[in-house]
Amino acid sequence: MKRFYLVGFALLMGFDTLAQLSFKHAGAGAFPPEASLAWLSRLLQQPWLYGALLGYIGAFFTWMSLLKHAPIGPAFAASHLEVVSVLALSAWLFGERLNALQVVGAVAIVAGIACLAKGEPDDGGHRDTPPDGAAAARRAATRRPSMAAGEADGGAAH
Repeated sequence: MKRFYLVGFALLMGFDTLAQLSFKHAGAGAFPPEASLAWLSRLLQQPWLYGALLGYIGAFFTWMSLLKHAPIGPAFAASHLEVVSVLALSAWLFGERLNALQVVGAVAIVAGIACLAKGEPDDGGHRDTPPDGAAAARRAATRRPSMAAGEADGGAAH
């Protein structure tokens, strides 16, 4: 299952990063924006626009597959790894400068995700199907001893 998560989150990060970087490229060719058919035609001729759409569609389907199996807390946190990848790739591809605060923030994101992942049980603590009400009630009843009315408080009346 860990392999599924690693591949799944790598795909999710790749699709999200593709979408963001593609929008950056497409946006550069779309300026200045104007309400005209010529501008819309210019926008639709941007190949990066289709990269962005592919990235969003791929991310959506990858995310849905991951949510079926992964615990939501760590999954939601890990879904934000693209912030780090976009930051790094923007510096490399677009020459954007990084400051110390951005680097510290990126490290904090990765460290937080690592802490959440480390805190999860090996099986992910997640079931593919939620338990039915009767089975959940039986499990709850076996975890604590049954008490007759008034036994829990020493028989005091309320």
